[in-house]
Amino acid sequence: MKKRFLTTCLLALAVLSMSAQEKPKQWYDNIKFSGYGMLQYQGVDKEGAHTNSFNLRLARFILDGKIGDFDWRAQIQGTNAKGPAEPTVQLVDLYAEWRKFPEAKIRVGQFKRAFTFENPTHPITQGWRGYADVINRLSGFGDRAGEKSSGGRDIGVQLAGDILPNASGRKLLHYQVGVYNGEGVNRSDKNNQKDIIGGIWVMPIKGVRIGAFGWHGSHGDMVIAQDVDKATGAVKTTTGNVPLNRYCLSAEYDKDEYTFRTEYIHSQGWGTGVIGSNVINYALGDKADGWYVFGIVPLIKSKLHAKARYQTYRISKEWGSSVNQVECGLNYFFTKNLELHLEYSHVNDRNLAADKHNYNLIDAELDFRF
Repeated sequence: MKKRFLTTCLLALAVLSMSAQEKPKQWYDNIKFSGYGMLQYQGVDKEGAHTNSFNLRLARFILDGKIGDFDWRAQIQGTNAKGPAEPTVQLVDLYAEWRKFPEAKIRVGQFKRAFTFENPTHPITQGWRGYADVINRLSGFGDRAGEKSSGGRDIGVQLAGDILPNASGRKLLHYQVGVYNGEGVNRSDKNNQKDIIGGIWVMPIKGVRIGAFGWHGSHGDMVIAQDVDKATGAVKTTTGNVPLNRYCLSAEYDKDEYTFRTEYIHSQGWGTGVIGSNVINYALGDKADGWYVFGIVPLIKSKLHAKARYQTYRISKEWGSSVNQVECGLNYFFTKNLELHLEYSHVNDRNLAADKHNYNLIDAELDFRF
C-alpha cells in the first residue's frame, strides 16, 4: 500500500513539474509572419520604344493572426511600379474575418473585391508575368475608370460561404457578396454611394468551378465636363458621379498541377483611360470588354510546367481598340518556395499606328516565398 501511495505521489509531482515548465500561451503565439518577393527582367521590341530592364516587381510582408473565432491579416506591399502620386510602399490588406461558420463568413476591412476567379489568385501561384489585361483594366488594378492601381482591392464588408455538401461532404456551391466604398485602397468614399459586388459558382466535380459575378457602383468626384469662358478664358469644371456596371463569366479546372481557366468581363460606364486621373475621356466610349484563356500543365511533376495563354482586351469594345496577345512559357520549381518563370509574348496592339501593331515581349522572373 505504501509503495502504491508513493508511486502515485511521484507521478503527481512529475505532472505538476511538467505543467510548471510549460510556457503560458501568449497572444503573439497566434501570429504568423510570411512574405514573398518577385524579381523580374523584361524586354520589349516595340518600334520606337524599345526597352529592356531588370525590375523589382513586387515585395510583400504579411502578418496573419487569430483571435477566438476571428482571423486577421495585415499586408504591406513594396513595388517600383509607381503610379501617379502613388507611394512605392503601401498597406494593401488589413481585415478581420469571423469564421465560426464556413457557410457564412464575414470579412471587414480592406481586401480583394468579390469579382472574378483571377483577381484573388496569389501573384506567384497565378503563374504568369502578370494578370490578364482584362483583369488589370476591369477589376481594380490599373482600372479603365481612372482609379489608382489598387490590386483589385477596396474597403468594405463581405459575406461569403460554401454550402450544399454532397454525400462525401464536399461543398457544391460558393457565394460571396460585398459592399465597398468603390474608390480602391486606402481611400474613403467620395460620393457616399457604395459599390455592390457579388459572385456565385458551382463545383460539380472536384477541381471544377463555373461561376458568374456582378458589380454595380459608381465613382465620385469625376470631371464630367470642362467649358472655357470665351470672355475671360477661365475653365469651368463640372464634377459628378459616374455609374459603373460590370459582369464576369468564369470557368476553371485546377487539379493535380493542371490548371485551365477562362473569363470574360464586360464593363459599362465612362472612364478616363489613365490611371489616377478623374477626367472623363468620352472618346473611349462607355463600354469595354475582354477575355482570356490559359492552360498550365506539368511536364515534370512538381518540377517543370509548360504554359500557354491567349488574351484580348478592348478598351472601347470594338476591334480597332483591341490589344491581343499570344503567350507561352515555362515555370521551373527549384523548391516549393523558389520558382523561375520564363515567358514569350507576341502582342498585336491595334491602338498603335497601322505599321506598328505587332511587337514581342520576353519576361523572366525569380519568385520566392518565406
